[in-house]
This record gives sequence, C-alpha cells and structure tokens, in this order.
Amino acid sequence: MSSTTSGPRSDDESEAIDSTSTSTTRIRRRSRVRTSNRRRNIIAGSSAFVLVVVAFGAWMGYSAITTKGNLESARDHAQSTKTALLAGDTEAAEQSASDADKYASLAYSETQSLPWSIASAIPVVGSPFETTKQMTDVVHGLTNDVLLPAVDAGTALAPGELIQSGGEIALEPLRQAAPVLEQTAASAAELSTRAAAVPEASFMGAVNDARTSLVDQTTELTNLLENTALAARLAPTMLGADGPRNYFIGFQTNAEARGTGGLLGGYGIVRVDDGAARVDTLARNSELSMDNSPIDLGPDFANLYGMSRPTTDFRNSNLSSHFPYAAQIWQSLWKQESNGEVVDGAIAIDPIALSYILKVVGSVTMPDGEKVTADNVVELTESTAYIRFADDNNARKEYLQTIAALVVDKMTGNISSASALLDALGRGVSEGRIAVWSSHPEEQELLATTPLGHTVPTDEAPFAGVVINNQAGNKLDYYLTRSITYSADSCEGDTRSSKVTVSLTNNTPASDLPDYVDGMVANPKNLPQGTNMAAISLLATTGAKLESVAVAGKIAFSATGKELGHPVFMTLAEIPKGQTVDVVFNLTEPTTAGEARVPAQPLVDDPTVTIDVPGC
Repeated sequence: MSSTTSGPRSDDESEAIDSTSTSTTRIRRRSRVRTSNRRRNIIAGSSAFVLVVVAFGAWMGYSAITTKGNLESARDHAQSTKTALLAGDTEAAEQSASDADKYASLAYSETQSLPWSIASAIPVVGSPFETTKQMTDVVHGLTNDVLLPAVDAGTALAPGELIQSGGEIALEPLRQAAPVLEQTAASAAELSTRAAAVPEASFMGAVNDARTSLVDQTTELTNLLENTALAARLAPTMLGADGPRNYFIGFQTNAEARGTGGLLGGYGIVRVDDGAARVDTLARNSELSMDNSPIDLGPDFANLYGMSRPTTDFRNSNLSSHFPYAAQIWQSLWKQESNGEVVDGAIAIDPIALSYILKVVGSVTMPDGEKVTADNVVELTESTAYIRFADDNNARKEYLQTIAALVVDKMTGNISSASALLDALGRGVSEGRIAVWSSHPEEQELLATTPLGHTVPTDEAPFAGVVINNQAGNKLDYYLTRSITYSADSCEGDTRSSKVTVSLTNNTPASDLPDYVDGMVANPKNLPQGTNMAAISLLATTGAKLESVAVAGKIAFSATGKELGHPVFMTLAEIPKGQTVDVVFNLTEPTTAGEARVPAQPLVDDPTVTIDVPGC
C-alpha cells in the first residue's frame, strides 16, 4: 500500500510546470488570435457578400427599369408604324419600324445577360425576371420577324395607295405582297403561341398585367395579319385581275328578321374588272319571280326549311343563318331571272352597314332634296319609309332602291379617307352585316374561315346559335331587343347540363302604325296589333339533346332538325307590345373542349350576350 505525500518541489519540477503553463498560455493566445481573425474574416466576407448582393440588386433594379423603358418605347414606335402605314406615310412607317426594332433589341440584350439569367433562376424571387425575359424575347421576335417585313410589304398596301381615285383597287401590289404577308402572319401566329405560354410571375402584378397585354396584342396582330394575307391572296382574283367577275348583291331589311339578318328587300348585280367596280340592274325584290325551279341543298336543309320553299321564294331564301345557303339560292334565282347568267358570288349588306359607310363618304341627296346621312339612314329605311309610303308599296320600294343606288355610287367615287372606309367596312364585316360568298370552291374554302363568310362552324366546341325568323310578315323587328345567356355545368363527366335563355322585348311604340308594319299576314289567334311573332331556332352544340323548352314560363312544343352537324330546336314565341318574353332551352350536351360561342344575328339591336360556360 502506498501513500501520496506532498513536499517541496524540485527545480526540475518547477521548470516543467512553468514550461507547461507558458505553453498553455501561448496556445490560448494563438487560439484567441485565430478566433479573432476568423471573426474579422467572417465580418469582412459578410460585408463583401452584402455589398455584392446590394450591388447586384441595384444593378438588377436599374436593368429592370431600363428594360421596361425600352419595351415601352418599342411598343410606342410599333403603334406609330401602324398609324403611318394607314396614313400612307411610307418614310415615317419605315423609320418607326426601325426604331421599334432598335428598342426591342436593347431590351432583349439586357435580359439575355448573365446577371439577368442568375436572377431568373432564383426560386420565387426570380419569377418576374423570368417572365419579363420570355416576354422580351417575344417582343424582339415581333419587331424583327413580323413588323419590319410587314412594313416592307405593307407600304404598297396603305389605304391611300390601295384605293385609288374613283374607288378603283390597285390589285398588282396586293398580289405581289401576298407571299410576304403570309410569312409574317405565320411568324405572328407562332409568336402569339409563345406569348400565351409565358408563365405568370409569382408576384408583381404589373409584370402580369404586361403579360396579359402582350398576349392580347399578339393575338390581335395575328388576326390582322392573317386577314390581310388572306385578302391579298383572294382580292386580286375576286376583283377581276384575271378577268371580269360579277356578283349578286342583296340588300337585307332587318326590320323583318331572317337568319342572315333580314328580308331580301332589293338587289343588284356588281360587275368588277381589274379592280374597278360598277353596279347595274338595281331592282326591288318583287321583280324576282316566285315561279322558279328549286335547287338541292341537302336533306338536312330540306327537312328544316323545305315547307317554306326557300329555294324558290326570295322572301324565305335566307331563313338559315349559314350565308352560303342564301347565296346559292340568290345565284339560282338570278340565273333563272336573267335567262342564264351565272354570278361568281353573292354579297349581303344591311342599312346599319350602310350607315357606317355613309359616316365616311358623307351624306347623299335624294331627288327631292332630302339628305340621307349616317344618322338617319337606318330609321329612314327600316321605319320611316313604311309609314311615309303606307299606302304605296311600290313607291316605298322605289325610295329604298334610290337610296341604295346613291350610296353605292358614292362608295365607288372619290374617297377622301380610304383607311376610314376600310375601318367602316371592317366593322360591318365583324358584326355580320356584310357577308361574301364565292362560287369558286378554292375561294369559298378560304372565305369560310373568315367573318366575311358568315358560316355556321362545324367543330364540336360549345355553341349556341340563336336565330330569329319573323313569322308575322310585319316589320316589328325594328323594335325588337334581345338578351341571350348561355350557361353550362362543370367539366366533370362526359356530358353536362346547359341552358340557353333568350329574352325578347317588344318596344313597339304606343302610337298607331300601318298594318303593314304591326299587323300579321295570318292571325288565326286574333292577336292584338303590335304583337311580334317569332320563330326562335337554337343551333346547339354537336351531340346536344333537348330536355325541355319553355316560352313565357310554360312548356312549349319544339320542332327538331339538324344543320351542319348541329342539332336544331325551333319554337314559336308571341311577344306582346311593351312586354318581354323569355324562351328557355334546357339541354344535355357533351363535355367538349373549346371556347363557347354565341354568334349575334345581325338585327337592328345590339344584343346583350352572357356566356357562363367553363372551358374544358
């Protein structure tokens, strides 16, 4: 057993202890120094990192502001290009297009830089930068691949150059521009698709607003270029560049509703040769015989409309809303009326479209000094004339024929603003008030894809075409207003319930009107004067089935048929003077993809259309 004792340390022990103590102290000092240095390095590094982040953020902020400014400049110069082209200022259009491309290129270069790419890759925070980067890429493509070549082609198509003195159309520049316009239209369509695919930013509503605006603008530009390219392809031949053409022009009176707008009130033959047009054979509808040979437009057409003899009786020639049917009937009627002349196509126009044209070309003066203007032509032709000539139907038709002749003559004269005239015609086309059909299949195939064709679509997307045909033989549709609502359930399942509600209001004034205006050709129910009698047809989504139809809250009878693949359901409604009647179609329809459509039949009113159909 041993024991530990303490005693005086030897010198060697003391030196060892002192040495250990000193070593420990040095180690601690070195550790403190290293720790301090580390802290200094961390602080210095952190400060440098913060400075880099701040500098990067400042640079990105500056870059974003610069990019925004360049994009806005590109947009403004692009708009100036359009304005200059419409004014026929070639030099200004070319300069503005060049400036638009310059600023778009600057914005594009900015967003292709390494810092911008780094910022775009940061989760969440980088979302607005990535969205802006992709948007800028689209804008750069628009100015470089679309705007510049379009200007090169379009300077020859400025309205002032295209429509020459006397109303003659310069066809050769139009034909030469067609290939370039088709290419720019294709480029615009591809860029429009890319614009729609740009992702929304996770935050910053201003960026998303700009994205929405870009999508809308590229869609509008694509439609414009596609229509222009189509016009450049079709117009030369249809306007007589390869030989004279002739067309039946029907003046529709939509005070008495028909499927394509209104009753055929008068007609003429338009003859065109190398861009120059003239109208002859203007005549009233009563000069068309009703003892003609019918034509065959297929079993579906015959089943729906055959009882009304539409292919032999001009009064019922346009019951269908599909304009090619009416056009072929008019071609047939004229061939028999003229002892064999076959027109190359047909055109329809109504008084409201004439008002758009008169706003550009100015008023016309009747033989007795009365002025017909943009403000009064609709009322004169669709209301006043029936009252003024209540006891003289021939005088009324002569009056209307004179107005039509004067307006057409004014259109084919000197035009002070060609661009304004094109805008007026474009508005009439977009509203279905001007329609064109060609008897040449390759031309009609293209026309059918445009609003000019006024055709019923044959795809399977949701559709509710509401068509009204006057059943009383009066002119009360001048006082008719419409409201149409198309709604459907969600996209779950193969089918879904849908509803189409048509609200019709009879605004016929309380004052007395001639029987020709507010009476009925046949009135077995002895209905009061001023009652509007309408046949309401619904062209529904392909494959739809009718569950029920109600008129004024009561279950009603519906005739059924088929037109161009669409089921058709037709019922009758009596709309008393001063009242509104609802017609409700309850349906079961296939759950199909595509945007729901409710085309507006071109009557006198501007109908209220509401669509509540989820996209599938």
